[in-house]
Amino acid sequence: MKDFSRRRFIKGVAAVAAFSATAKLVTSGAFAQATGPGVELPSYPAAWLPAGIRSRYVNNINGLRVHVLEAGFESANRPALLLLHGFPELAYSWRNIMPALAQAGYHVIVPDVRGFGRTTGWSADYNTDLAPFRSLNKVRDALGLVNAFGYKSVAGVIGHDAGSPLAGWCALARPDVFRSVVMMSAPFGAPGDLPFNTANAPSQSTPAISGDIYADLAALPRPRKHYQRYYTTAEANANMWQATQGIRDFIRAYYHFKSADWKGNQPFPLAARTATEWAKMPEYYIMDRDKGMAETVAAFMPTAAEIAANKWLTESELQVYVEEYGRTGFQGGLNGYRMGGFGAGVAEQELYAGRKIDQPSLFISGASDWGTYQNPGSLERMRDDTCTDMRAVHLVPGAGHWVQQEQAAVTATHILDFLDSIG
Repeated sequence: MKDFSRRRFIKGVAAVAAFSATAKLVTSGAFAQATGPGVELPSYPAAWLPAGIRSRYVNNINGLRVHVLEAGFESANRPALLLLHGFPELAYSWRNIMPALAQAGYHVIVPDVRGFGRTTGWSADYNTDLAPFRSLNKVRDALGLVNAFGYKSVAGVIGHDAGSPLAGWCALARPDVFRSVVMMSAPFGAPGDLPFNTANAPSQSTPAISGDIYADLAALPRPRKHYQRYYTTAEANANMWQATQGIRDFIRAYYHFKSADWKGNQPFPLAARTATEWAKMPEYYIMDRDKGMAETVAAFMPTAAEIAANKWLTESELQVYVEEYGRTGFQGGLNGYRMGGFGAGVAEQELYAGRKIDQPSLFISGASDWGTYQNPGSLERMRDDTCTDMRAVHLVPGAGHWVQQEQAAVTATHILDFLDSIG
């Protein structure tokens, strides 16, 4: 792993970016006509992927047929890294840092997470049983995939957005398997402590219920709602999948609005978890009450010049997301938000109440990413309490929410420096 210089890592990432800018997509009728998340498509066309990355399937993983992007597979006995994406992302979202990690000597394993992309075995029905989308069941998915590749442990689990708390849960639940953890853009909120030393305490009346922040948002002079609550509703999937502006422009605007390319992203710590403080965040987090996400981001569609200047999500790269989400819709990913919104799976998470992440850990986010601050105090709790060996917190200049795509070279460098520091 030490045989390559850091300069070559960065050159490798730059080469990937150059390749991506010129790659041509295979958009044959076979892909355009296939519909539904249960359709088992072939592996990605080679033209979709940077050199050194392959697309394949792994069967019988906790009830799933998992679509995986893989790099560093050419030689055996490499330490492995497991990368977990967020919403609305895919394994493809890691394309620009995978070659650098593989060049450093790692076997890089990147699945389409349950509910996304070409992984099958999950239901996109809004009324489906949500139990398979529980956080700890997704940890089972990750554990099964690691085992399928013949590893007893991996050097690190790395997660972005919704994949960040999933990586945190992997590290918390199975420290013997996930030997280090990198969380990106979303601080991990571990389960709190259970009531303690209460057997002989005087009985107390039930404490008063605190105010409802969601009702408070709706009651603001400009009525608002939280995007995660919106994502639990039955209409959210259709609103985005069948957006008036078309799914291509929807995804383009959504990615632009949450990136450093939108100059309105100037985040700062919020004073408290209140409606008035939350309302300081952009509309992609605190939406107008009467708008769906498609209408919300339409007002922030980048100009033709801004699209042409975008080097981290070219038109050919965007087409991959359009193909995949156009086929599956968004409900699989939204079901993860529904789990959180309904509190499902919380009881089993209490098995880990009070437990810390003792493995080496790292947090990376974009300097222009509001995700770092949307839950006031969560970054500090993760850094100072939940993680007992937090090596660093990096807020990357020139990146918003999509840090591993917007600033791939810097992100890869931070990850490799972290892995080097722990041997």
